[in-house]
Formats: sequence, structure tokens, C-alpha cells
Amino acid sequence: MDNTTITVNNGVQMPALGLGVFQASPEETRDAVRAALSTGYRHIDTAAAYGNETEVGQALADSGVAREEVFIETKIWISDYGYEETLHGFEKSATKLGVEQIDLLILHQPLPTHFDRTLQAYRALETLLEQGKVRAIGVSNFMPDHLNRLLAETSVVPAVNQIELHPYFQQKELQELHTAQGILTQAWSPIGGITFYQEGQHTSTLEDPTILGIAAAHAKSPAQVMLRWHLQEGRSVIPKSTKAHRIAENFEVFDFQLSDEEMAAIDALDTGNRGGPEPADVTLEAYGMPIPEA
Repeated sequence: MDNTTITVNNGVQMPALGLGVFQASPEETRDAVRAALSTGYRHIDTAAAYGNETEVGQALADSGVAREEVFIETKIWISDYGYEETLHGFEKSATKLGVEQIDLLILHQPLPTHFDRTLQAYRALETLLEQGKVRAIGVSNFMPDHLNRLLAETSVVPAVNQIELHPYFQQKELQELHTAQGILTQAWSPIGGITFYQEGQHTSTLEDPTILGIAAAHAKSPAQVMLRWHLQEGRSVIPKSTKAHRIAENFEVFDFQLSDEEMAAIDALDTGNRGGPEPADVTLEAYGMPIPEA
């Protein structure tokens, strides 16, 4: 039942469960990361575009936890794509985080309208990896066509692809490509934090009868059941919460096991409906914004 760590394709070990800080204010981020590290989390996921890397770094510095014990993951935003721009994006992030080395650095979006810049950005990640400034590199929100082109035109296979993935949106074809290429699937919104529509009803994974039934059988919460489902299927998960009791609850998922039947029942909930933006819609014109200097 040990799903606590995952070894990615270059041999680096990372905690399977981390704390995400998307849409958390700076103050909320500082408090959430402190609570998470106190609870026992050793993986924090942030991004340049979140505007809270500095607070992640402050919380880490204040925690008393040794730097080498915490796996820090962050993302380069599309406005900093390009070879030199991405190298500078690393420097901005590392300075804000207060670290010399980032454990996992990934590209936040595929930016298909300027994929040449995406490729240059990824080549910069390869350089940072070769220089030892990052321990692993990867991507986020890349669909099969983006991944296949990246693999054809670069040298290092991404360690992870961080994608929207929860019981109502499972991206099974993309997961199969990850498995074939040795890429770890990392789930953002792993408990379906966005509100979804299923069968014409305004509903949420947290209120799904199947998940509620499994939760009751294990005396666990629906969120804990969904996180356990991800972990048993070999994925990395980064649930986001700013509430200390939820942060603690999300960490208590290593003491029970879902049956094959329960896993299959959750697998069957897929609707194919994305909750976040279509990756192809994330363009510089619509989403470009300057990332401040450190």
C-alpha cells in the first residue's frame, strides 16, 4: 500500500502527494504551505503565473524543514517562452523561491499558436537539467499532438505531464501515451475542484453517489477516496486547499485500499467533459502577462 513516492523516468524520486497553491493569495499560500509542511507534506507545486512563489519560499524557509527534504515544483509561464527567456524565467522563480536548485520545472501550457517558442523553452529546460539547476523537467496541459511533436524535436522525455484529471475527466488516451513514453501523469484538480455538469445536472464529484458510497464504506471523505484512486493508479496528485483541516485530511490517504471493484466504479464515471480551459485556447493574446522580476 506504499504509494508515498514515485520515481520518474530519470531516476529522481518525488512524493506522490503534494500541495497545490493555484489561486491562493500570497498570505493564504504562506499559511497553507506552513500547514502542509507541518502535517508532513514534502512536495509543493506552484507556478510563476500564480504570483505566490515568494510566499512558498518564505514558508519553506520558516518551516525548519531541511531544503533537501522538500520537493519544489514550479512552472514557466507562456510569456517567458523562448530559449533565453526561459533561462531567465528559471532565475526569477529560483530567486523568489529562495532556492538554488528547483526539483521539477515544467512548461505551463503547450502554446500551440507559437509552438516554436515552446520548443525553445523546452530546450532551455534541457540546458538547466544538464547544468544541474533543475533535477527533472516536464510539461503541463500538453495534449497528444503537442507531446508527440515535442518528443520528435527535443532530446529529453518529459518526466511529467501535469493535466486536469479527476473521476469526471480522465483523459485516458493521453494517459496511455504517457505510459508508452515513460511520462508520469500528474493530476491537477484531482478531486474535481471545478464544478462540473454530468448528465445535465449541476453536480460535483464530491456529491457523486458512487464516490459517496465508497467513502462511507471506508469511513473516509469523498476527497480522500478520489486521492486514493489516483495514487493506486500510479499518478501524482497535487490537491489544493488553504484550510489547515482539509490539508491534513487530504494527507490521510495512505492507510486504506480501494478494491478492484471500487476502482472500476470510479473509472466508469468519466464524462469526457473538461472543466478548465482548452489548451489550444491558451494563447499569448488571451493569456499573456509579464512575470515580475524577483
